Amino acid sequence: MKIDRRKFIVGLPITLWFAGNLGTLTVSGEGKMFGLIGKLIAAEGKRDELIEILLEGTNEMPGCLSYIVAKDSKDSNAIWITEAWKDEKSHKDSLSLPTVKQAIAKGRPMIAGFGEQTIIEPVGGQGLKI
Repeated sequence: MKIDRRKFIVGLPITLWFAGNLGTLTVSGEGKMFGLIGKLIAAEGKRDELIEILLEGTNEMPGCLSYIVAKDSKDSNAIWITEAWKDEKSHKDSLSLPTVKQAIAKGRPMIAGFGEQTIIEPVGGQGLKI
């Protein structure tokens, strides 16, 4: 299956990196947190290999508060990614990081497509120190 370049560029960051929290955050106004939840479909038999790529270098993304990669329990090719960022700018800036660009290049051949995606506004919870 051929993947649309725009969908790939927009969707892949949903799959990238887990990082610890970065200082104090605000949860309203211009400084509100930014989050994404998305489903990635791996090529047949490539899910575990793709997950490894998604988890490499997860502590190298400034502003990334949480990056969780999970296997779908019903679809052996599906991966769910949940991200929380200090703000939307931090997420957008991550797309220019060398580690992210490398992951995109390495992971692209293993991606069959993208499923549901939604933008969220994290406001707190266990594991998300604000």
